[in-house]
Amino acid sequence: MTTTTVTDNPDRSRFEITEDGELAGFAEYFRHENELAFIHTEIDPAFAGRGLAGVLARAALDAARERGADVLPYCPFIRGWLTKHPDYVDLVPEAQRARFGL
Repeated sequence: MTTTTVTDNPDRSRFEITEDGELAGFAEYFRHENELAFIHTEIDPAFAGRGLAGVLARAALDAARERGADVLPYCPFIRGWLTKHPDYVDLVPEAQRARFGL
C-alpha cells in the first residue's frame, strides 16, 4: 500500500506531496500577511495520472482554511480545481473572485 503525504514546507514556500517518502510534486505559494497566493503547481511526470495534483490542491486549501487564510489562485491548476469544487471558493475573497473567474 502506498503512503501519500502532503506537508507545508514554509522554507521553500510550497506544499509538497510525497508518495512513499519520495517527492512527487508541489504547490508553490507566496505568503503575504493573511493571504496565500498560489502561483505554480507541479507533479513530477513519473507520478502523473495518479490524481496526486488533486490530493495536493485539497490538502493545501484545507490548510489555508484551517489558518483562516485568504487564497489567491494565480496558479491555473489551483484555479481550475476551485471551479470544480465550489465548496472551496469561499477561501477566495469575494472581491477577488471575478478576477479569477470564480
